[in-house]
Amino acid sequence: MDKELLNYTVEKTHELMNAPSCSKEAKTAAQTWLDAVGTEKEAAETKNYIDELAADIMPIDGLIGFAESDTGVQIFGADTAKHIAAHAKEIKSAGANYCDCPACAAAAAILDKKEELLK
Repeated sequence: MDKELLNYTVEKTHELMNAPSCSKEAKTAAQTWLDAVGTEKEAAETKNYIDELAADIMPIDGLIGFAESDTGVQIFGADTAKHIAAHAKEIKSAGANYCDCPACAAAAAILDKKEELLK
């Protein structure tokens, strides 16, 4: 992996791990990948990391559906759920495919480099 791509991915990985909305599974995959960089396990862990990010990133329609659901209202509270749903609809209308929380934004940035990372 070239140094520029590596540095970018490490930076986005730290952003992901520091995001309050980062799942435990994504955080574990991120740390495992960081630990594997420069070792014989790097290629395999890169694939595992990409797979985890792809599984965890929240599609915008999923976010809207969740925020508008009874479970979403229970978790976020009625007002916050309403604001999340409205925000998600707004960014969807502007072309967003995924949630733009810090964890999803970092995951999307890494996934945008997927082809280069998996070379």
